[in-house]
Amino acid sequence: MSRSGQKVLGTASADGSSRLWCIETAGCLLQYLGHKGSVNSIRFHPVQDLVVTGSGDQTAHVWKAQITVPPHQEKHQSSGEDEVSEKEDADTIFEQADTVQDPLVVRTPVLELHGHTGAVVAADWLAGGSQVITASWDRTAVLYDTETGDVINSLTGHDQELTNVCTHPTQKLVVTSSKDTTFRLWDFRDPSMQLNVFQGHNQPVTSAVFAGSDKVVSGSDDRSVKVWDLKNMRSPLATMRTDSAVNRLSVSPNQLIIAIPHDNRHIRLYDINGGRIGRLPRSSRSGHNRMVCSTTWDDESAVCNLFTCGFDRQVIGWHINPQKKDKDAKE
Repeated sequence: MSRSGQKVLGTASADGSSRLWCIETAGCLLQYLGHKGSVNSIRFHPVQDLVVTGSGDQTAHVWKAQITVPPHQEKHQSSGEDEVSEKEDADTIFEQADTVQDPLVVRTPVLELHGHTGAVVAADWLAGGSQVITASWDRTAVLYDTETGDVINSLTGHDQELTNVCTHPTQKLVVTSSKDTTFRLWDFRDPSMQLNVFQGHNQPVTSAVFAGSDKVVSGSDDRSVKVWDLKNMRSPLATMRTDSAVNRLSVSPNQLIIAIPHDNRHIRLYDINGGRIGRLPRSSRSGHNRMVCSTTWDDESAVCNLFTCGFDRQVIGWHINPQKKDKDAKE
């Protein structure tokens, strides 16, 4: 999700492209075609019209996202209710790329970041936006200066491929996750760079993300999601056990709701204390029909505030009202 105030959603695809979408109209505004391999992640700069993407071509690209969002238009909602319900239809608004009329095409990055010997699976902006951190299958994370493209630091220590990297919204903190069953917290606030290793899972950690200012949420192929306190990460504050491997989860910035995408096509919602909110539909009429690989939130959007993407090549927008829990949702 764009953090510069525009209602724009970014998607990354194995077809080698990245797209920027208008949330209100579901129209594709821009395609980025600068990579030579699959695009594995996309993140917006905190304040500028810049995007960083990580790719299977072993690079990360910084490129301009200077787009014009169409004026607000009333959009038909697929249901009049907001609650999470098995009877609810999704607001599926990003399914058909072929219906898009002439999006802007960008092929040249502002900056190309080199330094990895394996696919770049994720890239993110450090707080302030002057540095980018990448995670790779070469088992390293690399910190770059975005003015020059120079490597500032190469972070080593993971025993297997990295799966994701996430930065803190306001502090120079980074969390990397790996197939080695650990996630690591890197603290760049101190020149000596403090490091903490966490071994709370027994299968690959597919993602670890910051929640609010003082928590981390981790998800794993061991079918569990755990909430950790940054001040005391010896044991989790909460553990959620599910029936399927967990992919790239997300936490809503304001309400701290965890959206968990699963291999079995489910998307489950929990509060930050581990309480179950519900499960999104997975029917012939709505929901994904293949594994769900990622989720992201936009708490301020009136149209859709949760977005999910899957191997079915769909991006689905949902309107979630956490005040209306689905008590009948089946686990």
